[in-house]
Amino acid sequence: MTSHTSRLRATSTVTAVATALVLGAAPAAVAQSPPVTVRAPSPSPDPFKGQTADQIADKAVTATQSATSLRMAGRVVSSDQPLDVDFSLNDKNECTGAIKLKGGAAEIRQTGRVTYMKGDEAFWRASMSAQRMPEAQIDATIELLKGRWLKIPQGQPGAEDLSDVCDLKALLDDLGKDKERRTGLTRGPDAEVDDTPVATLVKKKTDADTTEPGDTAEPRDPGDPTEPRDTPETTTVSVSQRGKPYILKVVKTGGDEPGSVTLSEYDKPVKVAVPPAGETVDLTKLDRGTPA
Repeated sequence: MTSHTSRLRATSTVTAVATALVLGAAPAAVAQSPPVTVRAPSPSPDPFKGQTADQIADKAVTATQSATSLRMAGRVVSSDQPLDVDFSLNDKNECTGAIKLKGGAAEIRQTGRVTYMKGDEAFWRASMSAQRMPEAQIDATIELLKGRWLKIPQGQPGAEDLSDVCDLKALLDDLGKDKERRTGLTRGPDAEVDDTPVATLVKKKTDADTTEPGDTAEPRDPGDPTEPRDTPETTTVSVSQRGKPYILKVVKTGGDEPGSVTLSEYDKPVKVAVPPAGETVDLTKLDRGTPA
């Protein structure tokens, strides 16, 4: 049933949260995440004493890429569509978590080369409508999936898009792709994220950072209230000063898509409960047109 899996491909944008960790670079952006405690402690001794902000950033990326598991919570904005995520995933392509899309919500679990997804009516309707699925087919599919998990074995058309959601290695590989984005940082005031002392690294992005050679900007009329106002984009990354220098939080202010994302529960076991067979709809059976 290729049509059903193609309707679910929008969920693969969960992996775009990784781009928020690459300082100042993002084809997608993150927005509000669960609140965390941030205050200014006085850690002693400073584990980064004598190091530049760029050097700390390099260490943070290397450490974060070494993680065997983590939890990420925040909001991904892709194609002007907000997607709230809260996922725990490990380096064995196992994960469990939840997403919210256009007022709908869904759970995703992956283990043993099988992905399971369970959404409410609003989630399925928004996901399938976005792909211009006929209304009658949407209604029939929603009725079939009501209160049940869609079981998607690996190898089915579209299954790879969903498995990317739980691909920790791919997420962390993206983190270090563009080193130039991690240069020109400054160190801000030390703080705390969830009771862990952190060093803060700040990257300010100006129009010059996004202007191609030879491009010329049209002059703006300062007296015209309809003219857009440039708001400098600032990205602040919180790096743990306790244990490994993991990235714990990324905050963006200014620009078109301000927000934040938090990373936690590094290297902790990820337990994934397989839904009971009686509560699943097998995609392979749907493909053959047989009862689920």
